[in-house]
Amino acid sequence: MGVIEGKHIHSRIDAAIRLSRWREHVPFTIPLTIFGSLLAVRATESSMDWRLAAVVIANVLSMSFAFIINDIEDAPDDARDPAKGRRNVISSGALPRRDGYVIAAVTLLMAILLFAAGGVWTLVTGGVTLILCYFYSAPPLRLKARPITDVVTHALMLSGLLMMSGFFAYDHDPQVAWMVIVAAILFSAYGQFYNQVDDYDVDKASGLKNTVVLLGKRLTRFLSFACVFGALLCMAVAISQGIFPTWLGTFLIIGIVTVIMFPWEFDMRGNLATDGGNWQRPGLIVANLLALVWLAAEIGMLSIG
Repeated sequence: MGVIEGKHIHSRIDAAIRLSRWREHVPFTIPLTIFGSLLAVRATESSMDWRLAAVVIANVLSMSFAFIINDIEDAPDDARDPAKGRRNVISSGALPRRDGYVIAAVTLLMAILLFAAGGVWTLVTGGVTLILCYFYSAPPLRLKARPITDVVTHALMLSGLLMMSGFFAYDHDPQVAWMVIVAAILFSAYGQFYNQVDDYDVDKASGLKNTVVLLGKRLTRFLSFACVFGALLCMAVAISQGIFPTWLGTFLIIGIVTVIMFPWEFDMRGNLATDGGNWQRPGLIVANLLALVWLAAEIGMLSIG
C-alpha cells in the first residue's frame, strides 16, 4: 500500500512540475532578467547583490504561473487534440483542475514575495506581469484570443517586463536601456507572430479571433520581419551608445561562430522551422552565453583584461 501511495505522490509531483512548463520559459527568462540587472548596475556603477537571485526566481515563477493558468484554461480545447492533450497534464487527467489552481495560487504568492524583495518598482513591474499572465489566458478578458492585444500582451509579459523588473531592482531610470528593452519586446513580438502563423489553420478552424486570423498570414509575416528589423536597429543604437561593455563583443562573435557550425532545423516549440524560426534556439544560446559571461565578470568570477 505504501509503495502505491508513494508512486501516486511521485506522479502528482511530476505532473505539477510539468504543469509549470519551465523548459519553455527558463531559457529566455533568466538571460532577460540578468541583462536588465546588469544594465542598471553598469549605469549606476553599483554592485550586484542577492536581489538578482530574488528577481530571477520571481520571474521564473511568474512565467510558470502564466503557463499554469494557460494549461488550466485551455484544458478542454487541448483534450480534443491528442498531442496537446498528452502534454497538458490537466487534459490528460494526470492532475485535477482544482490542484492546478492551488499550484497557481502558491506560485503567485511566492512570486509576489520575491518581487517585493527587489524593491517597490520591481514589485510594481512584477505585479503588472502577473496580472497580464493571468488575463492572457483566463476569462473574462482572455487576451490571447483578442487581435493585437494578444501580441502586445505576449511581448510585454514574456520579455520587456522581465527585463524591467531586473533593471528596477538596481535603478529607476532606464534612459538608454529603453532601447534594449524595446528590442526585447520586438523580438518577443516576432516570436508571437511566428507562432500564430504556424498555428493559423488550427486557430482559424477553432474560431479563434487572434491577430493572424484578422490580418492574414502574409501581413503577419511582414510584421514579424519588421519586428526583427526594428529590434536589430534598437540594439545597434544601444551598442553605439556604449550601453554594453566593449569586450562583450568578442564573446558575441565567438557565440555566433560556434552556433552557425551546427545545423538548426527546429524552432523553439520543436516544430520544423520556417520563416527564420531555426535561429530561435541558437539565438537564445548566444543570449544566455553573453548574460552569464557578463554576470561572471561583474561578480568577480571572470577576469577580463
